[in-house]
Amino acid sequence: MKINWNYIKFICLIICITGLYAFSGHRSDSRSVQEISVKFIGENNLYLTKSMVNKLLIQNYGIIKNVPKEKLDLDTIEKVIETNEMVKSAQVYLTIDGELTSKIVQRQPIGRVEGKTKFYLDEEGKNMPLSRNHSARVPIITGNITGKSLEDVYVILKYINRDDFLRKNVIGIHIEHEDNYQLKFRVENFVVNLGDVENLEQKFNNFKAFYTKAAKDKTLENYNIVSLEFNNQVVCTKI
Repeated sequence: MKINWNYIKFICLIICITGLYAFSGHRSDSRSVQEISVKFIGENNLYLTKSMVNKLLIQNYGIIKNVPKEKLDLDTIEKVIETNEMVKSAQVYLTIDGELTSKIVQRQPIGRVEGKTKFYLDEEGKNMPLSRNHSARVPIITGNITGKSLEDVYVILKYINRDDFLRKNVIGIHIEHEDNYQLKFRVENFVVNLGDVENLEQKFNNFKAFYTKAAKDKTLENYNIVSLEFNNQVVCTKI
């Protein structure tokens, strides 16, 4: 009987590969956490610190360093980090050399509410607590704070953040009442009566046209109220 050596070699090769794969899988599962790394993605304004993240993990898991990989549930760790009110999302993974890395995207405030309670409005229009670690330079929201008025303010803030001129110059939004909003500017002394949130693009285009002309004529300081409430016009009240 002729022996098919090629067939035997192939079987041996399969056995070796399977053994190596099983060995490497065992080593991977038994690998333990050597280091813990926390990285913040995006802006450098840290409303949350690395030590706060580590403390959160210790409170829920104890000391993670030297814990075998097979005992870690990375999805659960991500969810634990995301329970922090400053966190928008988290991605957790273990590197080949045993470093447990957490990549964290923080929530971004776009306005600060100064009412009976103080908090931020974030980029999704949700309430976000203030941070002891960093104070955001965002427009201050005052006046008649209600659920409806904050929904409107969120619409205004989104528009402001898309416009370079408005983002650099608007420092406050005052709520006279629902559907009546005022803007405060960084340099100018006048108040802008915006009215409701209808036709924002037209209102702000009219305002910027007025502002450009008044700045050129050096008459901005002559006004204390600039009203955008009326259709397709800017009505000014002089000091």
